[in-house]
Amino acid sequence: MTIQSCSVFCGSRSGYSARYTEDARSLGTALAQNNITLIYGGGQAGLMGSVADATLQAGGNVKGIIPSFLEARELLHEGVTDLEITEDMPSRKAKLFDLADAYIILPGGFGTFDEFSEILVNRQLGLHDKPIIILNTDRWAISLIETLDTAIKQGFAEKHAHDFYHVAPDVSSLIKQLNNF
Repeated sequence: MTIQSCSVFCGSRSGYSARYTEDARSLGTALAQNNITLIYGGGQAGLMGSVADATLQAGGNVKGIIPSFLEARELLHEGVTDLEITEDMPSRKAKLFDLADAYIILPGGFGTFDEFSEILVNRQLGLHDKPIIILNTDRWAISLIETLDTAIKQGFAEKHAHDFYHVAPDVSSLIKQLNNF
Protein backbone atom coordinates (compact mmCIF):
# COMPACT_ATOMS: atom_id res chain seq x y z
CA MET A 1 0.00 0.00 0.00
CA THR A 2 1.39 3.36 -1.00
CA ILE A 3 0.59 6.13 1.45
CA GLN A 4 -0.79 9.10 -0.50
CA SER A 5 -2.39 11.04 2.35
CA CYS A 6 -1.98 11.37 6.11
CA SER A 7 -4.23 12.92 8.71
CA VAL A 8 -2.05 14.66 11.25
CA PHE A 9 -3.51 15.24 14.70
CA CYS A 10 -1.71 17.83 16.81
CA GLY A 11 -2.06 20.88 18.99
CA SER A 12 -3.69 24.14 18.03
CA ARG A 13 -1.09 25.52 20.43
CA SER A 14 2.67 25.22 20.01
CA GLY A 15 3.56 23.95 23.47
CA TYR A 16 6.56 25.09 25.50
CA SER A 17 9.34 23.32 23.64
CA ALA A 18 10.61 24.88 20.39
CA ARG A 19 11.32 21.31 19.30
CA TYR A 20 7.59 20.65 18.86
CA THR A 21 7.35 23.36 16.21
CA GLU A 22 10.62 22.23 14.59
CA ASP A 23 9.34 18.66 14.25
CA ALA A 24 5.93 19.81 12.99
CA ARG A 25 7.67 21.85 10.30
CA SER A 26 10.06 18.99 9.47
CA LEU A 27 7.11 16.64 9.12
CA GLY A 28 5.29 19.04 6.80
CA THR A 29 8.38 19.35 4.60
CA ALA A 30 8.90 15.57 4.56
CA LEU A 31 5.27 14.92 3.61
CA ALA A 32 5.58 17.29 0.66
CA GLN A 33 8.90 15.76 -0.42
CA ASN A 34 7.29 12.30 -0.38
CA ASN A 35 4.19 13.44 -2.31
CA ILE A 36 1.92 12.72 0.66
CA THR A 37 -1.06 15.03 1.05
CA LEU A 38 -1.46 16.51 4.52
CA ILE A 39 -4.99 16.31 5.89
CA TYR A 40 -5.43 18.21 9.13
CA GLY A 41 -7.79 20.30 11.24
CA GLY A 42 -7.69 23.44 9.08
CA GLY A 43 -6.31 25.88 11.64
CA GLN A 44 -3.50 28.39 11.30
CA ALA A 45 -2.48 28.41 14.96
CA GLY A 46 -0.04 26.23 16.88
CA LEU A 47 1.45 23.03 15.55
CA MET A 48 -1.45 22.66 13.12
CA GLY A 49 -0.43 25.88 11.39
CA SER A 50 3.26 24.96 11.49
CA VAL A 51 2.81 21.59 9.78
CA ALA A 52 0.47 23.09 7.16
CA ASP A 53 2.75 26.06 6.43
CA ALA A 54 5.81 23.83 6.03
CA THR A 55 3.95 21.44 3.72
CA LEU A 56 2.80 24.32 1.54
CA GLN A 57 6.23 25.98 1.52
CA ALA A 58 7.75 22.70 0.31
CA GLY A 59 5.22 22.51 -2.54
CA GLY A 60 2.91 19.92 -1.01
CA ASN A 61 -0.86 19.59 -0.96
CA VAL A 62 -2.83 20.42 2.17
CA LYS A 63 -6.47 19.69 2.88
CA GLY A 64 -7.85 21.50 5.91
CA ILE A 65 -11.10 20.44 7.55
CA ILE A 66 -12.55 22.75 10.17
CA PRO A 67 -15.98 23.05 11.78
CA SER A 68 -17.71 26.39 11.32
CA PHE A 69 -17.65 27.27 15.02
CA LEU A 70 -13.84 26.98 15.12
CA GLU A 71 -13.14 29.18 12.09
CA ALA A 72 -12.23 32.20 14.22
CA ARG A 73 -10.98 30.39 17.34
CA GLU A 74 -8.34 28.32 15.50
CA LEU A 75 -7.67 31.06 12.94
CA LEU A 76 -8.84 29.34 9.78
CA HIS A 77 -5.91 28.75 7.41
CA GLU A 78 -6.96 30.30 4.09
CA GLY A 79 -3.70 29.38 2.34
CA VAL A 80 -4.31 25.64 2.20
CA THR A 81 -4.76 23.84 -1.12
CA ASP A 82 -8.27 22.67 -0.21
CA LEU A 83 -10.34 23.92 2.73
CA GLU A 84 -13.57 22.30 3.85
CA ILE A 85 -15.85 23.72 6.52
CA THR A 86 -18.01 21.17 8.33
CA GLU A 87 -21.09 21.61 10.46
CA ASP A 88 -19.60 20.21 13.68
CA MET A 89 -16.75 18.26 15.29
CA PRO A 90 -18.12 14.76 14.59
CA SER A 91 -18.36 15.48 10.85
CA ARG A 92 -14.87 17.02 10.91
CA LYS A 93 -13.42 13.94 12.60
CA ALA A 94 -15.24 11.59 10.25
CA LYS A 95 -13.62 13.30 7.25
CA LEU A 96 -10.19 13.37 8.90
CA PHE A 97 -10.52 9.63 9.56
CA ASP A 98 -12.00 8.60 6.21
CA LEU A 99 -9.82 10.59 3.80
CA ALA A 100 -6.43 9.47 5.13
CA ASP A 101 -4.30 6.46 4.25
CA ALA A 102 -2.43 6.82 7.57
CA TYR A 103 -2.58 8.79 10.81
CA ILE A 104 0.20 10.71 12.53
CA ILE A 105 0.00 11.93 16.10
CA LEU A 106 2.14 14.95 17.04
CA PRO A 107 2.23 16.64 20.44
CA GLY A 108 -1.10 18.12 21.40
CA GLY A 109 -3.76 18.40 24.04
CA PHE A 110 -7.18 16.96 24.74
CA GLY A 111 -8.38 17.18 21.13
CA THR A 112 -5.33 15.25 19.96
CA PHE A 113 -5.91 12.61 22.64
CA ASP A 114 -9.56 12.33 21.59
CA GLU A 115 -8.68 11.82 17.93
CA PHE A 116 -5.92 9.34 18.74
CA SER A 117 -8.20 7.36 21.05
CA GLU A 118 -10.94 7.14 18.45
CA ILE A 119 -8.69 5.94 15.62
CA LEU A 120 -7.00 3.48 17.98
CA VAL A 121 -10.35 2.05 19.11
CA ASN A 122 -11.51 1.86 15.49
CA ARG A 123 -8.34 -0.07 14.67
CA GLN A 124 -8.95 -2.43 17.59
CA LEU A 125 -12.52 -3.02 16.38
CA GLY A 126 -11.30 -3.82 12.87
CA LEU A 127 -12.93 -0.77 11.30
CA HIS A 128 -9.64 0.15 9.61
CA ASP A 129 -6.12 -1.21 9.25
CA LYS A 130 -4.38 2.07 8.50
CA PRO A 131 -1.02 2.89 10.10
CA ILE A 132 -1.04 5.00 13.26
CA ILE A 133 2.29 6.59 14.14
CA ILE A 134 3.03 8.66 17.23
CA LEU A 135 5.90 11.13 16.85
CA ASN A 136 7.53 11.12 20.28
CA THR A 137 9.17 14.54 20.12
CA ASP A 138 11.18 15.24 23.29
CA ARG A 139 9.55 12.17 24.86
CA TRP A 140 6.19 13.96 24.75
CA ALA A 141 4.25 10.70 24.42
CA ILE A 142 6.01 8.64 27.11
CA SER A 143 3.12 8.86 29.59
CA LEU A 144 0.62 8.05 26.84
CA ILE A 145 2.62 5.01 25.74
CA GLU A 146 2.99 3.86 29.37
CA THR A 147 -0.78 4.17 29.84
CA LEU A 148 -1.40 2.06 26.73
CA ASP A 149 1.14 -0.51 27.94
CA THR A 150 -0.56 -0.64 31.35
CA ALA A 151 -3.96 -1.27 29.75
CA ILE A 152 -2.44 -4.18 27.84
CA LYS A 153 -0.53 -5.57 30.84
CA GLN A 154 -3.59 -5.34 33.07
CA GLY A 155 -5.75 -7.25 30.58
CA PHE A 156 -7.89 -4.37 29.31
CA ALA A 157 -6.60 -4.68 25.75
CA GLU A 158 -5.40 -7.59 23.65
CA LYS A 159 -1.78 -8.62 24.02
CA HIS A 160 -1.15 -7.76 20.36
CA ALA A 161 -2.62 -4.24 20.74
CA HIS A 162 0.94 -2.86 20.47
CA ASP A 163 0.66 -3.72 16.78
CA PHE A 164 -2.14 -1.16 16.32
CA TYR A 165 0.24 1.81 16.59
CA HIS A 166 3.90 2.63 16.14
CA VAL A 167 6.16 5.15 17.82
CA ALA A 168 8.79 7.17 15.99
CA PRO A 169 11.53 9.09 17.80
CA ASP A 170 12.02 11.55 14.93
CA VAL A 171 10.60 12.62 11.58
CA SER A 172 13.11 10.61 9.55
CA SER A 173 12.10 7.39 11.33
CA LEU A 174 8.44 8.25 10.92
CA ILE A 175 8.77 8.72 7.15
CA LYS A 176 10.66 5.40 6.89
CA GLN A 177 7.83 3.68 8.78
CA LEU A 178 5.25 5.24 6.45
CA ASN A 179 7.18 4.11 3.38
CA ASN A 180 7.37 0.54 4.73
CA PHE A 181 3.60 0.08 5.04
